[in-house]
Amino acid sequence: MKMFFKKANVVLRLINNLQKIPLCQKRLLLTGSCVDISHGLEEEQKQIQQVALDFAKNELAPNMQKWDEEEIFPVDTMRKAATLGFGAVYCDEKYGGTGLTRLDASVIFEALATGCCSTTAYISIHNMCAWMIDEFANEELRKKWIPSLATMEHFASYCLTEPGAGSDAASLTTSAKKVGSDYIINGAKAFISGSGRSNIYLVMCRTGELGAKGVSCILVENGTQGLSFGKKEKKVGWNSHPASIVSFDDCRVPQSNLVGAEGQGFNIAMKGLNGGRLNVASSSLGAAHSALSKARDHMKVRKQFGKTLDSFQYLQFRLAEMATQLVASRLIVRNAAKALDNKDVSAVALCSMAKLFATEECFKICNDAMQIFGGYGYLKDYPVQQYMRDTRVHCILEGTNEIMRLLVSRDLLAEK
Repeated sequence: MKMFFKKANVVLRLINNLQKIPLCQKRLLLTGSCVDISHGLEEEQKQIQQVALDFAKNELAPNMQKWDEEEIFPVDTMRKAATLGFGAVYCDEKYGGTGLTRLDASVIFEALATGCCSTTAYISIHNMCAWMIDEFANEELRKKWIPSLATMEHFASYCLTEPGAGSDAASLTTSAKKVGSDYIINGAKAFISGSGRSNIYLVMCRTGELGAKGVSCILVENGTQGLSFGKKEKKVGWNSHPASIVSFDDCRVPQSNLVGAEGQGFNIAMKGLNGGRLNVASSSLGAAHSALSKARDHMKVRKQFGKTLDSFQYLQFRLAEMATQLVASRLIVRNAAKALDNKDVSAVALCSMAKLFATEECFKICNDAMQIFGGYGYLKDYPVQQYMRDTRVHCILEGTNEIMRLLVSRDLLAEK
């Protein structure tokens, strides 16, 4: 009962804040069909979802192409999203978090991604970092950073991958050595979303022995002496936020910026990624839903051989397969989110399974939507190609899908 009233208050706050944002004409996203995005949700979740869908339609979708082509980091728009409670979705309310569940977060990120998958992906990474601080950091760091992360006055980046340590993350070499009351950090991180623009960086460093047990998580503020950024990478997709090398050259950080305990960093990073994998899978769902919707609409108006494309059985069957892939992906993601909320013993494997299946199937949906558009789909005037470009990387980051297969098989083969 307490959770019901808490969520009801959240819904009311979201709706009140949405009313402050100018609206443009709404577009339907297959409402009432077999792929209805709200299927299976409780009434409060449907209301939260509708707030996110409205924001996606009115604030994200109209700007998606411009942000992609001009590589704009849409700070003001993301801060508008934060006024709706989307800056720290599953952080505790004590310091300004929204206090929702992982399932609620999945619903929100899927809805936002119907408007702009790339921007939603960055918001989801920011949320993952905020949760890591809220869950593992000391009271001082939580009090200092969660309020401004929740409003997106400040942005956060996750720093695990290195030029020589990708899937084998436990082999990272970025070091942090104690000198007096500080850590001196040396090394480099690669492919860091938000690099140069984020205000804080959660950096996985080696403070002890080789392997996972020697890794710690340290918060580094932008502007710290010795922190620098490489050239902005030219990416296939995800162009609404920058990515580059983040370098640490005798970067001095107070020991009070340690998140959790020494040697706990790898565990913190992996627990963050459990949610991160759901978040990126949810972003894939939103992009695929929009791609399917646009392909369906295109089939109803595009004519060949004297009739519209929806008259051809092959394309009808293709559309049905895309719809089935989408609904199956949504179900596996929401099932994993519930498992994470419930601290299920199989949560890691279920999150990995969801990320593996949903990101691959949703990329196929976007790619098939582009095929249905024919030559028009290859033009940047049409958004289906951007859905395809933005979702491709989801099969690589937050743990490659090859690593997801490894985690699932490891769970299956373990003696329990």
